[in-house]
Amino acid sequence: MTFQRLRRSFEPALRRLLHLYWRLARGMTLGVRGVVLDGDSRVFLVRHSYVAGWHLPGGGVEVGEAFRTALQRELMEEGRIEISGEPALHGIFLNSHVSPRDHVAVYVVRDFRQDRKPEPNHEIIDRGFFAADALPPETTAGTRLRIAEVLDHAPPILTWRRCPDRSP
Repeated sequence: MTFQRLRRSFEPALRRLLHLYWRLARGMTLGVRGVVLDGDSRVFLVRHSYVAGWHLPGGGVEVGEAFRTALQRELMEEGRIEISGEPALHGIFLNSHVSPRDHVAVYVVRDFRQDRKPEPNHEIIDRGFFAADALPPETTAGTRLRIAEVLDHAPPILTWRRCPDRSP
């Protein structure tokens, strides 16, 4: 069994275990993601070692940390991206497929510097800029929705992914 298959088989149980911990440790979880767009409107995506698919860069907001500070930290950690202008808040979304208490603030980042291409590490195994019409096939549904909302001005959907009763 390959590492990818093994990871995918344990992923649902690990996610439930982590969210059980977060439920006990925190009443509500907050996260932040960035739709980072280069001069050609290509979007920066990351692929994690611990969860399947391509995602917008981001992560958890720590207790006592501002959303903007969390965004800066996560973009630097995951992509060596330093925000040089003011990011625009795109929206705050309920990530109910993970937990009914998980909320994600999404920012659009157009002004940034990337001093060097980051190396893969234990958390981020791949990353890069992609044209919206050439996203990797494994790009997650929530990521695709946020990109369409920002670039195509699609109406925002307040949950991270489409609700089950809506067509894809």
